[in-house]
Amino acid sequence: MNDSWSVSGRRDSALRKADVAVEKRRILLLGATGYTGRRVLRELLARGEKPTLVGRSRTKMLTLADRFEAELPVAEVDLTSSAHLTRLLGPSDVVVSTVGPFMQLGMATVTAAARAGARYFDSTGEGPFARRVLLELDSVAAARGATLVPAFGYDYVPGNLAGALALEQAGERACHVEIGYFITRSGRGSELHYRSTLRDSWDLTTGGTRQTLVAAAAEDGFAYRSPRPGASSRLVDERAAKRVLTFRYAGVRRPAMTVPGTEHLGLPEVFPQLESVEVGMGWLGRWTRPVQIAAMLQAPLLRSAKVRAALARWSGRLPGAHHEPDADGRSLVIAVARDGHGRPLATTALTGPDPYEMTGSLLAWGAVHAAAPDAVLKPGVHGPVAAFGLDTLRLGAAEAGVHEVDGALARR
Repeated sequence: MNDSWSVSGRRDSALRKADVAVEKRRILLLGATGYTGRRVLRELLARGEKPTLVGRSRTKMLTLADRFEAELPVAEVDLTSSAHLTRLLGPSDVVVSTVGPFMQLGMATVTAAARAGARYFDSTGEGPFARRVLLELDSVAAARGATLVPAFGYDYVPGNLAGALALEQAGERACHVEIGYFITRSGRGSELHYRSTLRDSWDLTTGGTRQTLVAAAAEDGFAYRSPRPGASSRLVDERAAKRVLTFRYAGVRRPAMTVPGTEHLGLPEVFPQLESVEVGMGWLGRWTRPVQIAAMLQAPLLRSAKVRAALARWSGRLPGAHHEPDADGRSLVIAVARDGHGRPLATTALTGPDPYEMTGSLLAWGAVHAAAPDAVLKPGVHGPVAAFGLDTLRLGAAEAGVHEVDGALARR
């Protein structure tokens, strides 16, 4: 345990009074000057909130507040120091972090939030980071009354929601669930029939997203299934892009490479009968299979620590670092619940705004909901369904523009 926690007697006293109703909680936004952070800030301000901006440069944060014509409190803090952050945070705080890459920069903030008994959300798309948070901080968070929900944006709220809706519809016979993430475009015919291209993965993403995707290739991934016949299902180590999933929806065949997501962590908690959870990223369209094969061929090289370090360094030098996504991007997430023989029982599809707008809206909704005096969240590290409950999450996603597709439209 960090020594800075032992001297924080005032915060321990506050924690002992956790059963006493609190006023509306303070919202702290980390990384507001970045691309995703600015979107979260815009959404919070639109909801009438006055978040505290937390970051390394007081000048940049004040300039940002002026740009939004808002008077906001700021806190200049070393975001890589859990000791500094622990002194800042308290049990009545709601922390929203958009500071990534999270495997490099995120642990100090989430650790401080857990120790403070705060409520925490972030914008990570890095499954290994979410797994690390679960393994290292679940018991700490539960003991302190903290609720930690990593990856509370496009990654991986809609997949958790779509998977839960499909599983609920399928009933107890559902043993397997497959979830696919796809990007589409508006103004080009039906979104349900749009086939994404390799070019879309450039035009509709930021440099930071592409850096994270490349760096993730050097990280150890995971899946949720039985490690061998007859054994109970659990999280197992598995590299990203090991397999290609196929989703057939609205008459379109969509491939997706397997990736580690928080669905692997969160859905089995809510649906304990699950034997496997598969999550796929389908942004590359027809290039999915060639890219997956290339990833498979390079996998032996990534066992070398030097190669992994070199790839991580190279990911930070990718071209187009300041490129902003095209404005016509949209999101499509598909979930299929299957029985023990692999037969489909239920399919759910969600559509929504582009990944960055969705992330900003979801994080703002989550923070505002968690800040309410009467909001009850489950302590510990959880996926979004377990943390909020399915009905509440469904309503929150709708506020963020994420809606379930009418099955009749998919059959047209």
